[in-house]
Amino acid sequence: MNPRLAAARALTAVLSSKASLGSSLPPQLDKVEHHDRALAQDLAFGAARWQPRLQLLAEKLLEKPFKAADKDVEALLLIGLYQLLHSRIPAHAAIGETVGCAGSLKKPWAKGLLNAVLRRAQREHEALFAELDRDPVLHSAHPRWLQKALKAHWPEHWQAICAANNAHPPLILRVNRRHGSRDAYLEELRSAGFAAEPCTFSRDGVRLLQPCDVTTLPGFKEGRVSVQDEAAQLAADLLELAPGQRVLDACAAPGGKTCHLLEVEPGLSEVVAVDLEAKRLARVRENLERLHLDATLIAADGRDTQAWWDGQPFQRILLDAPCSATGVIRRHPDIKLTRQPEDIPALAQLQGELLDALWPTLAPGGILLYATCSVLPTENSETIAAFLARTADAQEVAIIGDFGLQPTHGRQLLPQLDGHDGFYYAKLIKTAVTSHS
Repeated sequence: MNPRLAAARALTAVLSSKASLGSSLPPQLDKVEHHDRALAQDLAFGAARWQPRLQLLAEKLLEKPFKAADKDVEALLLIGLYQLLHSRIPAHAAIGETVGCAGSLKKPWAKGLLNAVLRRAQREHEALFAELDRDPVLHSAHPRWLQKALKAHWPEHWQAICAANNAHPPLILRVNRRHGSRDAYLEELRSAGFAAEPCTFSRDGVRLLQPCDVTTLPGFKEGRVSVQDEAAQLAADLLELAPGQRVLDACAAPGGKTCHLLEVEPGLSEVVAVDLEAKRLARVRENLERLHLDATLIAADGRDTQAWWDGQPFQRILLDAPCSATGVIRRHPDIKLTRQPEDIPALAQLQGELLDALWPTLAPGGILLYATCSVLPTENSETIAAFLARTADAQEVAIIGDFGLQPTHGRQLLPQLDGHDGFYYAKLIKTAVTSHS
């Protein structure tokens, strides 16, 4: 399969629904060469990353918008524009290959349209962009609603957030403490020819200076190292783990944090990992097996504690709540296409319901760590403020550290170029006072 066609079909799924690129690359890609598969993914992800900017240009170039039935042609156009403006692919190849895909889509009528629009873009894009120079969507390459939200919430940081979101993410590793120190592993990497440096805030974090196939890393297959962003690695130490504790990891998939908890404190009495779907827990199980770790896996809605909780309290709870994922756009650029402004209050409602449901399962004196990969206060500090206001036995614990910013509640990490993703943490302790006293 032509990689541009495969990319167009993947991008069409995103444009037409709330499918993600990660799940919508066509299954036919399994039958093509690795290079073509990698190219298709690059084209789809690249077009998604710059889609708000490319869409502005397309609207200037087209006489009328595409019909709903022609989302595949629209996707082809965006991929062609991405190649022209954001890749090193020669212009003649970008145009010719993109136009050629229209025939494979059984829409030969689109060849002339694509050819004319792409050639005009090649000639006139600088002048057309100049006409749009004052539009922040052009410069931020973020959908208008999100650009406005970032500017409103982070007036001093929004441009840096957008720049980090548009960059390719670094490859961050987590060294397994059970198998040696980070310093020792860094030396092993260097001896094997991998350029790397320690992360700034995570005790276990390593940043590779060049991406690679992680299965080629020393000790990966043996479970001595895993892939996990630095911001996500902070959860385990923030929980203040100790031997004998029973720990709940709610919304646990894909299991990176579940495994890290067990690596940091081998003496935990039990880790219970809950996630809504059994198929998502399969990833958790795979990670546990590679790292030779053990946890209790339960497929259930975390809010429905009567269905899964055995009544034995947890001394620690990690609630990595479902969220907008606006802090990890650089890793999942299709978020720019699939996330909508009305999603945010709905997610905040869900986050509040999870907090309310899980709080009774926490032992007095226990700690709940609330986490999201969002940069929007509606899901973060505002959610925590509302929970504290309605929960008599919940008290916030200050998060001490030199990472992130301090909003009214918790700590907010914003995405950093060559650094950590966007992330939020709030630390809550259950006092002796109950809501019924």
